[in-house]
Amino acid sequence: MSDRIYLVLLGAPGAGKGTQAQLLEEKLGIPQVSTGEIFRYNLKNQTELGQLAQSYYDKGELVPDEVTIRMVEARLAEEDAAQGAILDGFPRNLIQAEALDEMTAAYGGIDVVPMFQLEDDVVTLRITGRRVCRNCDRVYHLTFNPPRGEKCDSCGGELYQRNDDKPETVQNRLYVYYKQTSPLIGYYFAKGLLEEVDGARSIEAMQKQLLERLASRNIKAAKSAVSA
Repeated sequence: MSDRIYLVLLGAPGAGKGTQAQLLEEKLGIPQVSTGEIFRYNLKNQTELGQLAQSYYDKGELVPDEVTIRMVEARLAEEDAAQGAILDGFPRNLIQAEALDEMTAAYGGIDVVPMFQLEDDVVTLRITGRRVCRNCDRVYHLTFNPPRGEKCDSCGGELYQRNDDKPETVQNRLYVYYKQTSPLIGYYFAKGLLEEVDGARSIEAMQKQLLERLASRNIKAAKSAVSA
C-alpha cells in the first residue's frame, strides 16, 4: 500500500473547503493543491501552460480540460507533494475526475472525498464576506475568520475581495457548481469514497468532524492529529 494520501474536497463555493484545506496541510503534512493558485502561478510566471491558458483567455474562450489537467499533473509531481495532496477545486467535472484517477492510480488512487454540506443562503453569506491575501493567497472571512488587523496575518500582504466573491456573481457561481460539479457526487459515491461534513458548523467543529472522517478511513496522519 502506498504511503501517499490524496483527498478531494467537494462542496459549493463558500462551504469551507479552502479553510479546512489550509488546516489539513498542518495536520497531514501534505499541501493544498488549489486550481486557482495553480492558474495564478502559471499565468504570473508565463510558463508554457500559462501562456497556453492565456491564449484562450485572450480569445474569450474557456480553458480546455486538457490544459487544466496538465497543470494539476505538473503540480502533483513537485517535491512538496511527494506524500500526497489535498485537492481543492479539482476535479470540476467527470473528465477531470477520470484524469485524476489515472494520475494517482500508481499510488492507490484517491483515499477519501469529504463533501461539505451547506444551504445556499449560508453559502452566499460566506462568499461575500471572504477576503484573500494578494501576496500569499491566504483566505479570511470578515465575520467567521477575520485577520487580526487590516493586513494578512501570515505575510502582511494586502487583503482584497475577489470578483468571484462579489454578491452579483455568487448566484452564477452556484449555478455553475450545481451544473458541472454535482455529478462528481454520484461518481465518488459509487466508488465508496464520499464522507459528508456539516459545513454549517464552526471552523473548529468542522475540523474535528473532518479528522474523525479521515481517521475512519485509516489515514494514519489523521489519527495522530485527532489524538494530539
